[in-house]
Amino acid sequence: MAPKEILKIENLTTYFYTWAGVVKAVDGVSLDVREGETLGLVGESGSGKSVTALSILRIVPRPGKIIDGKIIYKGENLLAKTENEMQQIRGKEIAYISQDPATSLNPVFSIADQLTEVIRRHQNVTKEEALKKAIELFRLVEIADPEIKIWNYPHQLSGGMKQRIAIARALSCQPSLLLADEPTTNLDVTIQAQILELMKNLKKKLGMSMILITHDMGVVAGVADRINVMYAGRVCEVASTKTIFRNPLHPYTRALLEAVPNVAMKREKLKIIPGAIPNLISPPSGCRFHPRCDFAVAECASVVPPLVEIEPEHYVACIRAKEFMENGKGVKK
Repeated sequence: MAPKEILKIENLTTYFYTWAGVVKAVDGVSLDVREGETLGLVGESGSGKSVTALSILRIVPRPGKIIDGKIIYKGENLLAKTENEMQQIRGKEIAYISQDPATSLNPVFSIADQLTEVIRRHQNVTKEEALKKAIELFRLVEIADPEIKIWNYPHQLSGGMKQRIAIARALSCQPSLLLADEPTTNLDVTIQAQILELMKNLKKKLGMSMILITHDMGVVAGVADRINVMYAGRVCEVASTKTIFRNPLHPYTRALLEAVPNVAMKREKLKIIPGAIPNLISPPSGCRFHPRCDFAVAECASVVPPLVEIEPEHYVACIRAKEFMENGKGVKK
């Protein structure tokens, strides 16, 4: 029996109304997250990953606006809820870890003050009980000497320590869904591996679901159960992690995989994706990836490819996907 959906997004459309024009940051995105799974949301900067996460919590900064779609969380449409109702969901039901933990921590308050504030906002506990819970959270995220470290200020902590505290704060109310937006971007490789392993273990221990947002296929490889690849505000491929790595059927997914360093490559140069993410005020017609695609045909410039199930649980938005499927090894020249 397949796990139940905890989150289902249907045709999410979030635009930014700027002086230069309307930026179509998220343009008809549909995805789902199942109970207990980690969904990897992957794509280059500007693909719409972070805006999708902010839309889920309804905290899209101005001049952004959600103009269409549904965000169904545990059977209820979050876009139909009042702001007061959303305040009860943010942090308690759905938690968020931002890209830079340093900017999410207030430099003038101790970590103890910041953690206990979050706990007391959503739980009916005293200040002493909240402090006890905060110390337990420190232990949960494997911070040594929690009774001492909890009284530190952000400037006294390393980047890896700040990220652990950001995770502790996100988990303070035992959310059902965690949105982790590039949680290891500013960390060195060793600390990055530690944080990813920690998040993987915590997700399993607490039984929550997680959306892991990243531009790096290598990051989701050992953490995500399924991968949702985004490009220029749209979803282009969805499948299990194993399927994505073994049989990518969208040229953009293939290009992302070829950009991941591999020890087996020896001295070969990494392949790069030519060009850049298009201007989303006036995106390309047809398939938005076609100007950068090695496999594009004339039809790609005029036809918007729908997201189609090519094989069980494997969805692709490419008019040549079935042809690539027949190759047996995904997209190849």
